Amino acid sequence: MTMRNENVTQPNRPERHASSGFSLIELMVTVVIISILASIAIPAYNAQIRKSRRTEAKTALLDLAGREERYFNTNNAYTDVAANLGYTAATPTLTNLSVGSGYYTVTVTFVPAAPPTPATYQIVATAVGDQAGDACSTFTVNSNGSQSATSASDPNPNVDCWK
Repeated sequence: MTMRNENVTQPNRPERHASSGFSLIELMVTVVIISILASIAIPAYNAQIRKSRRTEAKTALLDLAGREERYFNTNNAYTDVAANLGYTAATPTLTNLSVGSGYYTVTVTFVPAAPPTPATYQIVATAVGDQAGDACSTFTVNSNGSQSATSASDPNPNVDCWK
């Protein structure tokens, strides 16, 4: 009977060392997990960015409506001349104005008074460029103070888009 010594290494077998890196399978699982997280996070981030840009359009519409009302109080008429509302000479009319960072264009249409119909205006901000992919694509304010919005995906844009 021969006894084996467990501590003796056999010359034909290499010693096993502890692994000091990642296996290919571990690396691929990590890549898959990161890509799944990115496919969820990036669209959500872009949606929040677009939602934050809506503030520029709403602010511009309400500011312009306030300027139209001030002009009406002193002149008894609305105007589409930008200089009459305090804008610089670089913007001669209120048609296709670029708002804020250029994500919306604003257009003012007004109807002069024709008795018995009073003068009215409507201001529309339309999303352009990357912002056109937003759920709320247009915002509208009129001389009655009504605020409305249109959306391709929101069933109640007049409430949700103006939040």
